[in-house]
Amino acid sequence: MTAPRPVIATGQQIGAGWSPALSVVKALAALAEARRTGAEAVYWMADEDHDRAEVASVAGWTGGRLVRHRFRFDTRLGTATGWLPWTPGHQAEASALWGPLPEPREPTLRGHVLALGRPLWERGLRPFSPTDPAHRESIQAELERWRGLDLESPLARQAERLAAAGAPLPLDPRVQAAWFSLDPRAGRRQRLERGEPLPQGHWLSPGAALRPLMQSLLLPVSAVVLGPSEQAYWRLCEPLWDRVGLPAPGTLPRPSVFVVPPGFRVSAGQLDALRLGDWDRFAPWPGALPTARFQAADPDPSWPGPLRARFQREQARSRERLEKLDRRLHREAAATLLGGDPEHLRQALFPFGVPQERVMPGVPWLRNGALLDAILDRMDGATPVILVEEP
Repeated sequence: MTAPRPVIATGQQIGAGWSPALSVVKALAALAEARRTGAEAVYWMADEDHDRAEVASVAGWTGGRLVRHRFRFDTRLGTATGWLPWTPGHQAEASALWGPLPEPREPTLRGHVLALGRPLWERGLRPFSPTDPAHRESIQAELERWRGLDLESPLARQAERLAAAGAPLPLDPRVQAAWFSLDPRAGRRQRLERGEPLPQGHWLSPGAALRPLMQSLLLPVSAVVLGPSEQAYWRLCEPLWDRVGLPAPGTLPRPSVFVVPPGFRVSAGQLDALRLGDWDRFAPWPGALPTARFQAADPDPSWPGPLRARFQREQARSRERLEKLDRRLHREAAATLLGGDPEHLRQALFPFGVPQERVMPGVPWLRNGALLDAILDRMDGATPVILVEEP
């Protein structure tokens, strides 16, 4: 019997508009690694998660300005994201934010995400939904066996070891549930306490700390592309692979991608100065600065005390104003080096002060095939920060 083709997996809780854009980065990183190794790239649609605020909170454009927006879903709290409705109203709302969009494959958020992801599927990435009954129902017996192994205890001990070593712990299995019940008809997901019976007709649903195990149960995963927080919580599983009888996959760090507006010239080493607006770190103004023309003087000791204090305050204000002029000249010098106004570049690469891949939706990238290919071409598996000029 031929061994199954190994899988390079990645994924994200599905979000409206493929938000945030780092979802696209992870997908392309998995595809690039699969092409290098001859494996299959699979995008795990984490559509049984139920963080509604995260999947509904997006950024878009109104009148040319970047704005925050939140979609509303008329379902009970705790409904998993794959069951959230995507109605014609949602489609119109999304189109107003991002422009014309393909029709969803089904009237759910999952169907919306599948339709938008078509450029990735066409390039060889395979979408995989762990809530597809064809996949999920066949593993329920094995998940029941796992639940009987008391995986919570080694998870808690591993969390204590990691915390004692000062390792990051983005989720704490000593507090967060290891198991949930999932109603496959309504999509309702609810916490299961130890010893609590699974309701009739429901699926066992692992919590985030156990999800890596279920992923390898469903797919022959050889490696996974993970962001920093994911790498931290995957470490929780280290003592569990042997316990459930599965090989642990390798982990690959997700690179960061910045899409640079046309005409600008910037390097990865300049990003920190750009984020902080430290224009003098790019190209200090070559001539004299306004503050160099300022000479502070002491007040005349014969003046009344309040007048002396006011004189010193006015001098301080004058110096602050001149420092702003210094900054403006440094900005002019940086513009010459970068090919345009650095403030414009900063707002493009760090909207709301955060890297664009964490704020912007992925949909503008997905509708730009030349951009997807340019990012893919630069993903060599070694470069941690990739800058691509927007085609």
